[in-house]
Amino acid sequence: MRQGLVKAAAYGMIAALLFAGNGLDVKAAAIGTSSLPAAGFGLALGDGASVSEIRENVKKKSESEEIEADTESAAETETETDSEETLSQENETVETESESVPAEDETGTDSVEEGTAEETEADADIQTDMTEEPETEIEIVEPVTPALKTPEDVLIIAQVNNYVNIRREPNTEAEIVGKLYNNSVGTLIATEGDWYQMKSGSVEGYVKAEYFKTGDEARQIADAVGDRIATVNTQTLRVRCEPSLDAPVLGLIGQGEELTVLDEQNGFVKVSIEEGDGWTSTDYVILRTDYVTAESVEEERSRLAKEEADREAARKAAEEAEARMQAEDQAQTDGAEAAPAETVPAMTVGGSGMGVDVVNYALQFVGNPYRRGGTSLTNGADCSGFVMSVYQHFGVSLPHSSSADRKVGYAVNGLAEAQPGDLVCYSGHVALYIGNGQIVHASTTKTGIKVSDASYRKILAVRRIF
Repeated sequence: MRQGLVKAAAYGMIAALLFAGNGLDVKAAAIGTSSLPAAGFGLALGDGASVSEIRENVKKKSESEEIEADTESAAETETETDSEETLSQENETVETESESVPAEDETGTDSVEEGTAEETEADADIQTDMTEEPETEIEIVEPVTPALKTPEDVLIIAQVNNYVNIRREPNTEAEIVGKLYNNSVGTLIATEGDWYQMKSGSVEGYVKAEYFKTGDEARQIADAVGDRIATVNTQTLRVRCEPSLDAPVLGLIGQGEELTVLDEQNGFVKVSIEEGDGWTSTDYVILRTDYVTAESVEEERSRLAKEEADREAARKAAEEAEARMQAEDQAQTDGAEAAPAETVPAMTVGGSGMGVDVVNYALQFVGNPYRRGGTSLTNGADCSGFVMSVYQHFGVSLPHSSSADRKVGYAVNGLAEAQPGDLVCYSGHVALYIGNGQIVHASTTKTGIKVSDASYRKILAVRRIF
């Protein structure tokens, strides 16, 4: 009995120590209790375990469980951190891929990919439309020929009685910037209503379309009105009877002269000279085609001023020459006791005026010889030398070149309006108009200076000096 009481007291002390004796809290006691067998404490002093050892074992047990809890918490934290890093990396990957691949929408990947494909095809269509050059198709309406397209380098030919105005804008109230004379050639730029925008010579502007031909019809007219010219680029050109360097020589032409081309074949051109039509190699000429082009208002004003100045200078020179000749005649009359009768030229022209005086002077030398390059009215002259020397007698200087004579004085509108003394210009030749459809000229070495019908060859120009 007593022994039982002692054991009970011992168990009571142990319990007191466990719950209050050494500062262990309720949690520690509960841990200690849970470690004991379910049938009671299961420890006895007689088993050899002291209270301090029990306390130490409980403490170690508790610390071990706390370390395990901390380890698990750290592991969980580490796992969460890894998950966040992995998620961040995935997000970066998604963001990187989203730069080139459209993000998924609510309809799913398939629908997004399908929509993306459609957008890509649409973009491709837009790119194609933007990169392909549009077809330039400008319709040109004109009254005769079918509509033209792509007007660049398309010829237009003026078909008028005199001239048609070129205006700055496509309306009849706009400023006039130039003129196109009949058969003048221009290049079509565009159309605007019933107007053509065109360029001819130095002039660009608008003209009424109704006064022009285009297309095949214009090209046919251009072939007819264009002058094919061969300019001699050798000192003496031999024009031959046939297109061969071995053919007989028909005539000789000096350097710089311009000849009308009649035909071209196999490196030879057929040209018109005073002796007739002959052939020369293209190696000795420079070929071009001349067309009449527009004249600007400024060019017309300058031309008219020059022509007036030339006429005034010619009138003064002629008056001085006339006064000089009258003085010479009076001196001869006063000094002669019995002057012989003056020789009357074989042909004279009636009327008055300086042009008539020029012609009557020139007619005195009919029958004198022709000499290439000559300027002597008695010993021999070529065509331009003859004209030059005749006018020199009246104080007027002209060039020694039939081609240059086409630009002196001012233009006369054809033989129908020519007057005595006018220059009549041909391919490689020049003459003086007498009147009544006749000319006086230094023709060839065979005929010398003679009178001919003015229309015996194609006339290129008529120029008036007085």
